[in-house]
Amino acid sequence: MGRESDAYAMEIDDSRPITSDQITNPKFSINVLQLLKSSQMQHGLRFGDYTRYRRYCTARLRRLYKSLKFTHGRGKYSKRAITAATVTEVRFLHVVLYTAERAWSHAMEKRQLPDGPNARQRNYLIGRLRKAVKWATLFAELCAIKGDSRTSLEAEAYASYMRGNLLFEQDQNWDVALKSFKNARAVYEELGKYGDLENQVLCRERVEELEPSIRYCLHKIGESNLQTSELMHIGEMEGPALDLFKAKLEAVMAEARSQQAASMTEFHWLGHKFPISNAKTRVSILKAQELEKDLHGPTADSLPAEKRLLIFDKIFAAYHEARSCIRNDLVTASNSENMKDDLSGLDKAIGAVLGQRTVERNQLLVSLAKSKLSKTRDDKNEKVTKPEELVRLYDLLLQNTSDLLDLVRSGRDRKPEELAFGEECELKNLVFRAERCFYLAKSYSVAGKRAEAYALYCRARSVAYDSLKKLQSLANADQVMAKELKTLCDDSRSSSCIEHATGIIEEEKAPETLSKRISTISLTGADKKLEKFLTDKLETYESAVGDSNTKGVPRIESFPPAFQATPRNPIILDLAYNTIEFPSLENRMKKDKKGFMSRLWR
Repeated sequence: MGRESDAYAMEIDDSRPITSDQITNPKFSINVLQLLKSSQMQHGLRFGDYTRYRRYCTARLRRLYKSLKFTHGRGKYSKRAITAATVTEVRFLHVVLYTAERAWSHAMEKRQLPDGPNARQRNYLIGRLRKAVKWATLFAELCAIKGDSRTSLEAEAYASYMRGNLLFEQDQNWDVALKSFKNARAVYEELGKYGDLENQVLCRERVEELEPSIRYCLHKIGESNLQTSELMHIGEMEGPALDLFKAKLEAVMAEARSQQAASMTEFHWLGHKFPISNAKTRVSILKAQELEKDLHGPTADSLPAEKRLLIFDKIFAAYHEARSCIRNDLVTASNSENMKDDLSGLDKAIGAVLGQRTVERNQLLVSLAKSKLSKTRDDKNEKVTKPEELVRLYDLLLQNTSDLLDLVRSGRDRKPEELAFGEECELKNLVFRAERCFYLAKSYSVAGKRAEAYALYCRARSVAYDSLKKLQSLANADQVMAKELKTLCDDSRSSSCIEHATGIIEEEKAPETLSKRISTISLTGADKKLEKFLTDKLETYESAVGDSNTKGVPRIESFPPAFQATPRNPIILDLAYNTIEFPSLENRMKKDKKGFMSRLWR
């Protein structure tokens, strides 16, 4: 920590103006944007880890100081300023650039605290941004003297971008911030027309990242008719240049939600009205309802599936936060039964809404899986859906609808809206059972089990037909679901006929297939059609791996190895043993003494 503080404690000597008389060396060239983008993506900012990037900048500066022999003393710190006369090679410009980056990343690290920066941390954050602007300005001045024209332009754009970030965070001088961002955008637009393809792409990406900040500055000045609710659609891109904008935008939206939540006193669900007394609960519910408008609004069909899944995750987080606040209120509630009943009813209503959104999200996953199941994939890296995966998804949907149905029916006095919702859940459960049965039959069909697949297809058709009749009996029948059920009935019928015919054909061909297999059986176990192994043809120069385009197994050696007959040691029968007369050993045996004294010593 001491080294790090010594490294960024180096101040800029403003008393020595940079003049052109000091130019004696050739011009240096730095691709600033490409250098910074590569460092950021490789050291943490791909995942928004500013702490890791700040530590990288510190380590990079330490290596640069040591290699340039530009240290500040071992004991007492002695300031060494970087001027145009000091810059004798390009690494001195890297020192200034990475010092600015370290100060900027430190400020962004404070911005990403879990609860946001407090007043003291915010002052420190702005101080770090001022330091980044100071070093970026010095970098632009040095590049104007020591760098070529392109490097000077990029350095000026970098300094303008840092200046705009400082004013953006300070919430002041929006016209100056707008001018800074526009200057940076103009430079990157011009640089994006020249150079190699990679540099052009990076410049265009930076222009797109600067656009939301420019539009926000216009909105604050009053030169734009953009509404606050429409600002959420601006910052949908990803990139380090947008993190300050997103933090500012989230603060603005939180303030707007707090103002709007002041007028929100009740939560309506299936004919019930539950009062909301906690301000945090109101804000969380309001945030979730705003996100639900994106899913069910007129532009919902144009949203890609990945974006809709992200919106579902945000909705779940908002509702879970609301339920956490409700349960905390239940713990701290007084002995009033009415208050506890209201909080319990509100928790039940939020849980039911969560169950509905979970069903919708799983239905979206099913539609994605079906699209990958029916289409032929040319890309080998893209995963094709198996019928078993759809069966698993429908198992989840059945569990979700059962839980939702139990939750709705748990009340004592149910209203007509709740009864209608329960019937709808039962119908969905029946439809999901039919779909699950259909794809389970597909999985058995792929495995070659014709009898099981035929029975499951018939069962799926029966359940789908019952669901269709029940749906048509309702007053407000869902026509899209009715069409899907008709398609499912037709598909089940055609698939059952195909499985029946295929099973009969396989049964008819079974004797013929069996006879062919028996005719090819060899008693020696040798197959003439198979090629020899590599160990059997070592005298010939042939590949045992085969062509790279084929999927054949390399024939190097058979494993496990085959059994081989091995000679056994001969059996020796000793026939002369029974006819041999052995000598008597009685004279050598110890004789027993029969005296009285000998008996005592036994």
